[in-house]
Amino acid sequence: MRLKHIDNGKNFDFGNTSKEYAKYRDIYPRELHEKLYSLGIGHKDTNWLDMGTGTGVIPFNLCEFGADIKAIDISENQILAAKELANEKKIDNIEFLVSGAETTPFSDNSFDCITAAQCFWYFDRENAINEIKRIIKPNGTFVKIYMSYMLTDEIANDSHKLVKKLNKNWTPGASGSKDIYNHPFENGEVETFECNIPFTSESWHGRMLACRGTMASMDEDTLNKWNKKHLKLLEKYPEEFEIRHKVYIAYYRIEK
Repeated sequence: MRLKHIDNGKNFDFGNTSKEYAKYRDIYPRELHEKLYSLGIGHKDTNWLDMGTGTGVIPFNLCEFGADIKAIDISENQILAAKELANEKKIDNIEFLVSGAETTPFSDNSFDCITAAQCFWYFDRENAINEIKRIIKPNGTFVKIYMSYMLTDEIANDSHKLVKKLNKNWTPGASGSKDIYNHPFENGEVETFECNIPFTSESWHGRMLACRGTMASMDEDTLNKWNKKHLKLLEKYPEEFEIRHKVYIAYYRIEK
């Protein structure tokens, strides 16, 4: 995928990260899941669509409450990884489908709620908004989510600078934090909070590996170089640590 406003138009593909993404990116805090549930996401006997689902992180954490869930992603590799996880977890109320957000296979007024985590700025905005309007039920809830580590954290800052050094086109963070306040619908509300998320050296390395600036966009030689340098960098830190993150939640009641 190439987008003019992302990484100076450099190609990236999260499908290259699917194995690592499935293993290391399920890091959203409990407070986020509780907030989503308070907005009606995941409730029993509701129909919920997760757009840009990746490997299904958000649906997996709220599927236990009994919603009928559809989860879509443009990457076939991501959807295959999500299906494998669903089989391993013995979860049968999530249907994973390969689909973009702009043209989906669903009927009009299909969903009580629609979510988009870490992805809305990748969509063709106007077409995605029109599609959400079409497939959401009257007075349905749309939520977009963004979470990022904070550069005030020493470990995060060191890791961040190393990616940036080897991938100068990478434009991390700016798209997500800017997009969260670029409201696609009227009467939007935004809530934010900060939290500490625990990692080991392995899981933090995996989390950084499964990001747009590394495995999703680096060539093999550059990725190998980053991998060695990052593992070496982490040797100076404890085996277990916490990374400060900021979470943004924008939510809307869609009147039709």
